[in-house]
Formats: sequence, C-alpha cells, structure tokens
Amino acid sequence: MIDFQTHPERYRHWRLEVDGAVATLVLSVAEDGGLEPGYKLKLNSYDLGVDIELNDAIQRLRFEHPQVGAVVVTSDMDRVFCSGANIPMLAQSSHAHKVNFCKFTNETRNAMEDASAHSGQLYLCLINGTAAGGGYELALAAEHIMLIDDGSSAVSLPEVPLLAVLPGTGGLTRVVDKRRVRRDRADVFSTVTEGIKGRRAVEWNLVDELVPRSRLAEVARERAEQFAARTDRPAGGQGIALTPLERTVTEDEITYSTVTVRLDRDAAVAHLTVHAPAAPPPRGIDAIVAAGAGYWPLALARELEDAILHLRFNEPELGTWVVRTSGTADTVAAADQALLDHADHWLVREIILYLKRTLKRLDVTSRSLVTLVEPGSCFAGTLLELVLAADRTYMLDGTFEGSNLEAPSVRATGMNFGPLPMANGLTRLQTRFLGDAAAVEEVRQVMGRELDAETAEDLGLVTFIPDDIDWEDEVRIAIEERASFSSDALTGMEANLRFAGPETMETKIFGRLSAWQNWIFQRPNATGDAGALKLFGTGRQADYERKRV
Repeated sequence: MIDFQTHPERYRHWRLEVDGAVATLVLSVAEDGGLEPGYKLKLNSYDLGVDIELNDAIQRLRFEHPQVGAVVVTSDMDRVFCSGANIPMLAQSSHAHKVNFCKFTNETRNAMEDASAHSGQLYLCLINGTAAGGGYELALAAEHIMLIDDGSSAVSLPEVPLLAVLPGTGGLTRVVDKRRVRRDRADVFSTVTEGIKGRRAVEWNLVDELVPRSRLAEVARERAEQFAARTDRPAGGQGIALTPLERTVTEDEITYSTVTVRLDRDAAVAHLTVHAPAAPPPRGIDAIVAAGAGYWPLALARELEDAILHLRFNEPELGTWVVRTSGTADTVAAADQALLDHADHWLVREIILYLKRTLKRLDVTSRSLVTLVEPGSCFAGTLLELVLAADRTYMLDGTFEGSNLEAPSVRATGMNFGPLPMANGLTRLQTRFLGDAAAVEEVRQVMGRELDAETAEDLGLVTFIPDDIDWEDEVRIAIEERASFSSDALTGMEANLRFAGPETMETKIFGRLSAWQNWIFQRPNATGDAGALKLFGTGRQADYERKRV
C-alpha cells in the first residue's frame, strides 16, 4: 500500500531548513530509497516517494511556519540539481502508475504556485547544477529561477529526443504560458538534448538570472529576503502542527474522523461518507488556532485528500465513487461562516486554500463521481461543493416509508460563491451554469435556505429526484451501468465535461498535456521492447515507428 503520510523526521530525500523568514528545501535523494525495488534513484532523480515528501513539506511550511515568506528550493549534489523522473522507474511501472504519478507531481507543483500566488510564501529555485526534464519542471514551479553560471550547467526538457514522451508534469505548458518563452525558441529548447545554459537561458527567459558559483548561497539568501519582505504573513504568528492523521485501514473500510470509505470490490464502487461536526466548530480566531489540526474544516481537507490519494493509487479498479454526507447542515454552515468571517487571517486563509486544493484533486480524479442526497444528509456550503463536483446527483424527493428522518435538503453558503474555485478559475456553480449569470444569481438569492428536492431540481443543483418507490432501482441501475462502460471512455468523457469554460495553465496541464501523455505512454515508440524508455541507458537506439497518427 502506498501511504501519503510522512513527517520531516522521516524524510529520506529532502531536508527542510527554516531560518527566520526564509526556508530552504534541499533535494538530497537517497539512491536506495525508491518506493519500489528494481531501480536506483541516481543523480537526484525522483519517484513518487520523493514527491510525497515534497508535498508534505509544502503543506507544513504553510501551516507550521507562518513567519516564512520565501522558500528556496535547491540541491546538495555538486553540479546536479535534479535529473528528473527516474527512467528505470518509469520503464518498469504500469501505465496506470505512470499517469497517476504525473498527476500527483502536477498537483505538488501547483501547490508551490498556489503558495506563491495566495499564501504570501513565494518559491524561488536555485539551480546549482544541471536541471533536466522533471528537474527543470520542478524549477518552473518557482516564481524566480537562478542558474549557476559555471559554463556547463544547463536546463533542459529532453523527453522528446531521449525518451519519446513529453515533459509529464506541465513542462511544455509552463514554458510557454508561465515563462512566456517564444514558441520557436520553445521548439528548439524541447528538442536539444543538452539543453540551454548561460546567457541564452536568461535571454530566452528560461531562467531569471545567472549566479557565479562563488556567490550562490549569498545571492540566494539576498533574493529570498527581498521576496520575503513583501509577505503579509505574520512574523510572530503561531503555527499549528499537522499532527498524524488518525486513520484505520481494513480490508473493506478506511475510517477517519470526518470521512468513512467503504470498499465494494464486487461492484467496483467506493462509498465515501463525509461527516459533519457534531457541534458547531469554534467561531473565534483564538479558538480556531487553539483547535489546531483538529479544527473540522482543516481535518476534513486533510482526511478527504488522503482518502482521494489512497483510492487513486491503491484501489484503481473501484471506478465509481458514491459520495454521501451525514450530520446536520447547521454545523457545516456555522463552520463556513467562521471561515468567511476570518478569511483575512493567515491560518483561516490556509484552511480555505487547502479545501480548494482538495476539491481540485477530486475534480481531476479519473473516477465517476455520484452524489446521493438522502435523509440525514448535510450537503451545505463546503459540502455542497461535492454535489457540484459530481458527474451526477440523485436527491430523494420526500422521505423513505417508515423512516422518521426528515426529507433531505441542500443549502448554499458564501463558500459556494468564490473561495473554492476550480482549475478553470470559476466556481463550480459558474462552471455548472456556464455563461448563465442569472442562474448563479438565483442560487445566491436563496443562500442560507434549506432547499427541498423540487426546488433543488428547479435551480439546476441536482440531476434526478426519484421518490422512495423508484430510489433504490434508479440508483442501483445508474451505478451498475457505470461499471459496464469502458473505463477509458468514461475517463475521457468525464474529463471533457468537468472543465467547461476558460482554459487556464492548470486546465491545460491536467487536460491537454495529461491526455497526450496518457496516450504517448502507451505507444511502442516509448514503452515497446524497442522503445526509448526500455532502452534508455543501454547504449542502443530506439526503433521508432514512423507513422504519424
């Protein structure tokens, strides 16, 4: 089982150092520290395990170190920053693992960019040697890139000429969309195996500045302090420890404090239930800080994220996720209001951003998402986002015969109108009603009200509203039908339908680039017996099929 929980004391590949307002993340990959046997992580190359640690460090910097305004990413290997994703690892991995690996790596890079853009914690990269492939892509996630000026160190994206694949963690997209490198220069850059170094790297905007070897540490510190001086994070703020998740994993169930996952392997379904807090969470900022990692919205973000990642990597055949909630909508609405009331506080801001990133993980997960709104549900505000993220929603019209539970309802709060955008930059309501501002405004007008099934259907918030006679059959048939379709076709269909509206760098990375990478990773030119990934490092030339498809 792949576990996404770790701690700096257990890191094998990264060193986290904090000095006042500046933190440094030092890449020092243990060659024998691969997640699976069969390959060595040479030349600071990485696998999923390296990125799990990086993701953990990014989260801890945001929550545990409020005084940090700038983060420098660098390497302790002489003349090598990072040589990218480990090629023998890719060659031996299943197709599914390669694609999930690229997706998680994308999300980790996006978390760095999100911290720079929204948390006042700006990332810089000091490339102290060669940065190739995913190594340069790691640098691209930073807002300022410094390259050692030693006459030999270069940045490169050599995947096309060397491996017959693409830079799988957003490299091509970030080069043209973020760094604004001219298309013709980007074409040259992406086909030159040895990469670009020195003044040309600066002229082409592949890096921001050159730094002589004699002044590496000095210049990196100067730049970091300059960027840290701009932050609005509190120098004397009290951080909160991201304590280990309390999680129980059995053969057919995963249990957290806010989430329960039941695994039905015969039906190829994972049933996720999100639990509302039993009582309204603390409303005052001092009480929120004192609650720490146990504060319900933060616990929810962490636990739902862990459940999503666990299911992605460890349960690939559970193709449909059925999502329910349990509890009282009032306590969810109270938690939302506390977040909105203190949204300008650094910790609350981080909690909202964490919820945003977790819901984005749900959006880009290649699983069919079905929400069931039943008696006892609490799809309000933040949890209403689960309805809006779903491919379909079934809401019971009325109650079940013989039940003493009230008919289900849904409720919008202020959290549905801005704080939790999708990768396209729109809220899920705006994406649902693309170009129809009046429909979004109709929902806003009933914000805070309990909406029954007929009203929710009229407003366009749910798909179907069966009564208690038809409920069981309609839900069962929908789930069984999903399992009968091609998993590949469903993945493509859902990804196309979920991201209506503007294309952003993020949607390109997850949609366009990930789709092409998905296809290219299956082609014999890359993964066949005579393909580039299989022959890399052997001295033999790959035998390419020349047909353009």
